[in-house]
Amino acid sequence: MKIAADTNVLVRAMVIDDVRQSRIAEQALAGADMVALSMSALCEVVWVLSAGHKRRPTDIVEALRRLIDNPSVVLNRPAAAAGLTVLEMGGDFADGVIAYDGTWLGADVFLSFDRKAVKLLEDQGISSRLLA
Repeated sequence: MKIAADTNVLVRAMVIDDVRQSRIAEQALAGADMVALSMSALCEVVWVLSAGHKRRPTDIVEALRRLIDNPSVVLNRPAAAAGLTVLEMGGDFADGVIAYDGTWLGADVFLSFDRKAVKLLEDQGISSRLLA
């Protein structure tokens, strides 16, 4: 079966905070022929692990890499890599994804009020501008 996994399924498989649901989520993911992961779901997973479960960025990066390295997982790999790069640099996963998607859609520059996001993206050579 080919599935699209919701954020709550992914988090349950990563965080054993409800043994029964975690086991069900793990079985569903392991039994799928294909697991489609949207960037929206991955952004939510990072937020839930960070804000809700107080996981360190390095732990989140490791968990995401284990998930996306699974051969049955299908996702926008360049967008995920962009998010992981920003997260590893101390920024927000979503900012990397948004900047990547914007460029892919034809944008010339990433705009933000977030000084840190702009700096991290500029450090990667991505055209960015801080709005003040």
